[in-house]
Amino acid sequence: MSTTLDLLRIHRVRPLRKYGQSFLTDDQVFLKIVAAGNLKKDDVAVEIGAGLGVMTAMLADRVSRVVAVEVDPNLVDILRENLREKKNVEIVNRDILTYDFPEADPMTPERKIKVMGNIPYNITSEILFHLLACRNHVHSAVLLMQKEVADRITADPGVKAYGIPTVILSMYADLENLFDVSNRCFYPVPAVQSSVIRLTFHNAPRYPLKDEEFFRRLVRAAFAQRRKTLLNNLKSFRKIEVSAAGLAAVLAGLGIDGARRAESLTLAEFAALSNAFS
Repeated sequence: MSTTLDLLRIHRVRPLRKYGQSFLTDDQVFLKIVAAGNLKKDDVAVEIGAGLGVMTAMLADRVSRVVAVEVDPNLVDILRENLREKKNVEIVNRDILTYDFPEADPMTPERKIKVMGNIPYNITSEILFHLLACRNHVHSAVLLMQKEVADRITADPGVKAYGIPTVILSMYADLENLFDVSNRCFYPVPAVQSSVIRLTFHNAPRYPLKDEEFFRRLVRAAFAQRRKTLLNNLKSFRKIEVSAAGLAAVLAGLGIDGARRAESLTLAEFAALSNAFS
């Protein structure tokens, strides 16, 4: 029997479209997600979208402290009722995009937290880049998301799925696509399939960068129009103040053919390109 379906029935919960709610109903998948967190007893975990608290309870049995972040105030009341015996759980009613992750462990700021969650598909990119911005306080994140997005994030250079999130996130984290989850494991059943990925953040960029903000801007400019060549996209990038001939010369000096498209460049090539112009 699904714990989630029981709770939905008991509390008469109806998923709300405005929060992008689709409840995971397979307890075995919850267990697999928790196992993927590689949790230790002294860890602090933040759960994104705690929902009805099924995974929250599992996390509470494995770590020293859990911060369950839930935006839906109706679910917060249910969480407080269902988890009242879990003394190491703090329930926070907030949009995860406004949550400051250092708040999770204020007494030990040098300890990095672990993030878990079944995240709303409509704000997946925003959540990922919010985690990236907080990477100095986050050790890793295990997230359930739309399969198409997971495939894009973990794509290799040279394939169509490879793009801006792949390049920027992989500069700061190891990205692993762990396993797929059928849409039949959710209520209501979504039209898309899902996957679980793990991000493990680095203390520094994978390659040295002269200017990290410039690197992110350059990557976005390189992919601005995917059908255009790298050279043509970078000609429109106002942060590069050189002539077209000068731009072509720099690319040639780096051993990068300007006729290539951005999706063919490796992370090392993007780093070299950024440092050459920053």
